[in-house]
Amino acid sequence: MECRVLSIQSHVVRGYVGNKSASFPLQVLGFEVDSINSVQFSNHTGYAHWKGQVLTAEELNVLYEGIKLNKVNQYDCILTGYSRDMSFLEMVVDIIQELKAANPSLVYVCDPVMGDHGAMYVPENLLPVYRDKVVPLADILTPNQFEAELLTGRKIRTEKDAVEVMDLLHQMGPDTVVLTSTDLPSRNGDQFLVALGSKKIVKDDGTNTCQKICIDIPKIDAVFVGTGDLFSAMLLAWTHKHPKDLKTACEKTVSVMHHVIQRTINYANEVAGPGNRPSPAQLELRMVQSKADIENPTIVVEARVL
Repeated sequence: MECRVLSIQSHVVRGYVGNKSASFPLQVLGFEVDSINSVQFSNHTGYAHWKGQVLTAEELNVLYEGIKLNKVNQYDCILTGYSRDMSFLEMVVDIIQELKAANPSLVYVCDPVMGDHGAMYVPENLLPVYRDKVVPLADILTPNQFEAELLTGRKIRTEKDAVEVMDLLHQMGPDTVVLTSTDLPSRNGDQFLVALGSKKIVKDDGTNTCQKICIDIPKIDAVFVGTGDLFSAMLLAWTHKHPKDLKTACEKTVSVMHHVIQRTINYANEVAGPGNRPSPAQLELRMVQSKADIENPTIVVEARVL
């Protein structure tokens, strides 16, 4: 049974971010991916220069209308990432509502990209749209700690706080919530990053339970772009393949990330040469070279069930 994904994200000519980060790995894993590019840039904005175009809400609607007129607007999954325009995001909401009405079992994976480390890098008027319109439609939500705090109005200082915030996010709509990165201390020391996940499960007898996990991710000292987009895409893929097992889905997702990032940093350091910091171009994700790891990742992390 093939699975068709509508992915609404940014596009770059050179490198891997947004749809470029999500499409290839999903296709490798057997998913059909229809891409709408919210922006088309020469490269990501971490370079010294970048040029390009931004898709307006009206242009997004025109593209969707074309798909609809041909009656090929049937989707199993939707994936959305970075958006910096309120009218664009509201148009995305309209499209998702329509697609969900047509297919009630559609799974919407939302990365509510708003900021990190205490600072917003999208306009503040996007927060109420995410909180009140987007999150209630989402089935799987992948915020970082700062985004989860923005959406719930609660600070995360302990693992207990993180669990409570995930429960609050469940109440807002999504059955699955993964905090992709937090500032919580890892049991494995300061070379690790802590991520947490929570999934609402309906048992055979009709009662509800929650699977909650914690995962320690090895840190790598470099700035990578497109990793969040890859994370959301892989979580979509592996939760689709393991619908009742968040632990396995997260282990596979994080392991893919680890292999891609490790291959990237090894390559970047080699090309940059001893003592030199790799450039943004050298740190572009080694996606094609990681095809085998994406298809069948060797598991390098084990999630702890809370």
